[in-house]
Amino acid sequence: MSDVSSTPSGLGPEPEDRPGGEAPGPRQGGVQAPAVGSAPEPAGDQGPNAHADAGLSLRPGPGSDEAGDRIPDQERDQSQESGHVTGSDRTEERKRGQEASGPSASATVTPPQSHGPVPQPAPGPGYAPPSPWPHHTQSWPPKAPTAPSRLAGIRPAPPSPVRVATLWSALATALLSALLLGDGIGVNLLIVAVPTALAAFFAARAAGRRLRPWTAVWAIGVLALLVVPALRDAGWPTFLAVVSALAVGSLALHGGRGWPGVLFGSVGLVDSLVSGPVWGWRGLRERADGSRGRWGPVVRTIAVAAVLLVVFGALFAGADAAFADLLGELIPDVSIVDGPWRFFLFLLGLVGALAAARTAAAPLRWDSLTMGPGKARGRFEWALPLVVLNLLFAAFIAVQLAVLFGGYDKVLSETGLTYAEYARQGFWQLLWATLLTLIVIGLALRWAPRDGARDRTLVRAVLGTLCVLTLVVVASALRRMDLYVDAYGLTRLRVSVAAMELWLGLVIVLIIAAGLFGSRWLPRAVVGSAAAAVLAFGLASPDALIAERNVQRYERTDKIDVDYLRDLSADAVPALDRLPEPLRSCALTSLEADLDEAEPWYATSWGQVRARSILEKRPAEVDRDACPGEGLYGGERDEYDGDAEFGDGDSYDDYDPGTGMD
Repeated sequence: MSDVSSTPSGLGPEPEDRPGGEAPGPRQGGVQAPAVGSAPEPAGDQGPNAHADAGLSLRPGPGSDEAGDRIPDQERDQSQESGHVTGSDRTEERKRGQEASGPSASATVTPPQSHGPVPQPAPGPGYAPPSPWPHHTQSWPPKAPTAPSRLAGIRPAPPSPVRVATLWSALATALLSALLLGDGIGVNLLIVAVPTALAAFFAARAAGRRLRPWTAVWAIGVLALLVVPALRDAGWPTFLAVVSALAVGSLALHGGRGWPGVLFGSVGLVDSLVSGPVWGWRGLRERADGSRGRWGPVVRTIAVAAVLLVVFGALFAGADAAFADLLGELIPDVSIVDGPWRFFLFLLGLVGALAAARTAAAPLRWDSLTMGPGKARGRFEWALPLVVLNLLFAAFIAVQLAVLFGGYDKVLSETGLTYAEYARQGFWQLLWATLLTLIVIGLALRWAPRDGARDRTLVRAVLGTLCVLTLVVVASALRRMDLYVDAYGLTRLRVSVAAMELWLGLVIVLIIAAGLFGSRWLPRAVVGSAAAAVLAFGLASPDALIAERNVQRYERTDKIDVDYLRDLSADAVPALDRLPEPLRSCALTSLEADLDEAEPWYATSWGQVRARSILEKRPAEVDRDACPGEGLYGGERDEYDGDAEFGDGDSYDDYDPGTGMD
């Protein structure tokens, strides 16, 4: 049995496209006659299932049985009792008609083009009225629509397949990580970063991304931060530089602008740690399936080159001792014992490079997260607390000016404090005051009135005054730290918190500039200033600065704690070399023992090279056992380790650093 229907032109195959090459029958009144050997079937079904029943083949359309099965049993029984035929019954009739019509019944019939209504045959035997149940594929009962995820606008479409250049760059990163990173940290981090940056560049170019000015700034910042491990031996500024380089690199790959983009973009690389390797593996499989014949020559070429290098390198090393030493310094020493550690570094480099490339190809759109301003408050409700805070800041600053011009003797006599107590008393409080002031400014901007020019003038006046007064508080805190260093010397904690206070002062200056010139650039400027502060902190060599200040203090007061200076890194050797004997040898004995351990060139910093050169000319002559047990010179313990709370003991409260104050 064949279906005869009428559809618009272009929706079905033309007559020459018919299976088996059957020619169409003669047309009668705009209706194509059925093919020879097939029985006509009335085309009276014009209900919702007309297009499903008038398909291109005589086989039942997909989903017809499923649609019939989804009819509730009670309603199906009612339809059968009322004389209606369901979709499943019509399917069974059509199957029986197809079996009775012979092989020609399976031929595909092309619906002809019709310019008028299709003649409707009169009801007769075998006539099936239109089914009241539409043939749909929707489940029963219909599923409730799911609410779109809040993060749906952040995640982009999947990237295109990975390119060959990206895969080679990731493989180079993995090999260099396994070979160079197992012996320490130095210039090797900068070497490993180069193929990683190339992998991200190739992936971004394949995705059609362009290099923007801020992206170039972040990329240059990453390379600059990785210079710190190559120059300094101290571990703590190196750790800060490496962590900052990862954050800045993630920001360069994402390209955030606003506060959400800058804050979340700096840690957004974590999202690609799993999807990156999966993306790379799929791309590798696709490339391997499409170019199996080209992998053989590449593998053979690499194998032959490696064999030639090993054979002739071994011959030349045996022929010349100098050449053997050169190869020993250039080639990493890889042993079987280090196999698991090297394999872990290989995986770490591979995952990191693929994650960076995946992020560059399809970064998360953190800037789509917007934070609207809070409900605006009235002028009186908003301004009065801030005006009171400004008055409090002004009173504190007035006292500080009185101390500055009246002298410390007057203040100490009036307060009853010792010089040491006054020196260490206020720094931590002023540091917290600076941090809380930044929070207050952020909340005030969220609820600031914004009805017109008068409101904008009020906001700028009140918050601008608060920022200027906070800068004076920052200066007072730094002055307190300077007094404390004069009394007890410089330590790692003290130089760190002083550097943080300086950066907070810079942030306040940026906020003042944003209030005058616009705040669109403020998020990236704050993050950029943090990265620049970490870079300056590392390049300034804090261990060398600590040793320098303590040597100067010894020259002025004859007081020094050698035991604390022994724990510094090789960066402190040039300053400690100025101490007289036996102080010099007592301070440098431990450092000299640490520098005797040979390290490969790629894991050696410039600070270590300079320290070795100094100690080779003037080695430490005094054994450490001959030095005092507590490492004290000058008869007083400086309590270097008591500055977590700036000292709570009473043993050194009356310490006089030589100013004549008790």
